[in-house]
Amino acid sequence: MSNETGDVKKEEHWTKSYWRPAMGWSYMMICLFDFMLAPIFFGILSAVTKMPMIAWKSLTLAEGGLFHLAMGAVLGISAFGRTQEKTAKISSDAETPMPTSRKKSEVLE
Repeated sequence: MSNETGDVKKEEHWTKSYWRPAMGWSYMMICLFDFMLAPIFFGILSAVTKMPMIAWKSLTLAEGGLFHLAMGAVLGISAFGRTQEKTAKISSDAETPMPTSRKKSEVLE
């Protein structure tokens, strides 16, 4: 694959380019399960089996919620790093001279 300068772009492995979205999606699914799906399922299970209703205890909030702090740190730092990568790329692209357009008089000559 070539870019405008003619240099060959090195292909990245898919895990290197998609680990950030994968972390975000997995964290979203964990939160969805732990805060929505499991409590609803636990309530329905209690109603169906005629057991007394016992409140769902969040798995990720056990031990002081360290899981959410760790995931917040990983996602926050990776988002900051990605922002730095993009701003560095934009500033390096801005430093390269843009091709100037020719005047109509130069084209006609």
